[in-house]
Amino acid sequence: MDTRRHIKNAGRIVVKVGTSTLLYDNGQLNLYRIEQLVRELADLYNQDREVILVSSGAIGAGVVRMGLKKRPTGVREKQALAAVGQGMLMHIYDKLFAEYGQTAGQVLLTRDNYMQHRQYNNSRNTLLTMLKMGVIPVINENDAVAVDEVKIGDNDNLSAMVAALVDADLLIILSDIDGVYTGNPQTDKNATLISEIDEITPQIEKLAGGAGTAMGTGGMATKIEAAKIATASGVTMCIAAGAEKNILRRIIDGEAVGTIFPPKEAHLKARKSWLAFGKRINGDIVVDAGCVKALKAGSSLLAA
Repeated sequence: MDTRRHIKNAGRIVVKVGTSTLLYDNGQLNLYRIEQLVRELADLYNQDREVILVSSGAIGAGVVRMGLKKRPTGVREKQALAAVGQGMLMHIYDKLFAEYGQTAGQVLLTRDNYMQHRQYNNSRNTLLTMLKMGVIPVINENDAVAVDEVKIGDNDNLSAMVAALVDADLLIILSDIDGVYTGNPQTDKNATLISEIDEITPQIEKLAGGAGTAMGTGGMATKIEAAKIATASGVTMCIAAGAEKNILRRIIDGEAVGTIFPPKEAHLKARKSWLAFGKRINGDIVVDAGCVKALKAGSSLLAA
C-alpha cells in the first residue's frame, strides 16, 4: 500500500505507549518491554529521525511504588499517585535513554496548554526546540494537578494533539490490541483485522469498544477519536500491539501490521488545527446552504 511505503520516509515520529503495555497484568512494571521500547526509539533517533514519546503509566507506577493492590478511584488519590509515579517513570526513561546515548526531557501538559493560543505556541516552540537540540521529549498529561475542566482526558487524544502540534509525519499508538477489527476478537472468532481505514465512518466508530484495562483509561473509541485529530492535521496514524517484538521497526519498514489511517490531503494548518481540537467549543455557528457549499470548496469562516 502506498501509505505504508510512505511511512518509511517519516522524519518526525510521535509514539504513544499505554499503561497496559508498560505494566504486567499483576500491576508491576514490565521493565523488559520498557527497555525494548526505549531501544527502538533510540535506534529511530540514530536513523536521523526526530522522536517524541507520549507515555501513560504515571498512576500505575505510583500504585506500584506505594504497594497498593489496585488503582484507586478517588481523584485526589489518583493525583497523589501520579505525582509519585511520574518521577519514578521518568527516572526509568532517563536512565535507559542515557544507556543508549540519548537525552530525554520531561514535558507535562494539560488542556490549558491547548486552549490558550499563546500557551499553544509556547508548547510548540518548546517541543520543536527540544527536537532541534537532539532531546527526546517524554510527554504525559499533568495528572497531579489537572482537574476535569482542564484534562485532555486520555493519552490517545494527547498524542494526536502533540502530533498535530509539532507537524509530525507519523503517530504510532501502541496498545494491548493490534488494531481495529471487524468485530470484537475476544467474542467473535470470525473478526478480522482491518489493515487500513481511509475514512472514519459511523460504522467504524461503532466497531470501537469501550473501557480499557483495569490500570488504563483508554479503549479503541479514544484511539478512533485520536485518528480523527491526527488525519485531519495531515498526520498518518497507526494502531499496533505494544507487545509485538520490534514493532516500531516493522511499522517503519512498511510491514502490514496494525491498522493504519492515511492523512487527509486537505489537512488543517496549525491555527485551524488549534481552533478545531485545542480550544474548547463555546457556542454554535449556523450557516446557510450557500456557506456550506463554499466551506466544502475550501473557503474559510475566518475574517480575511
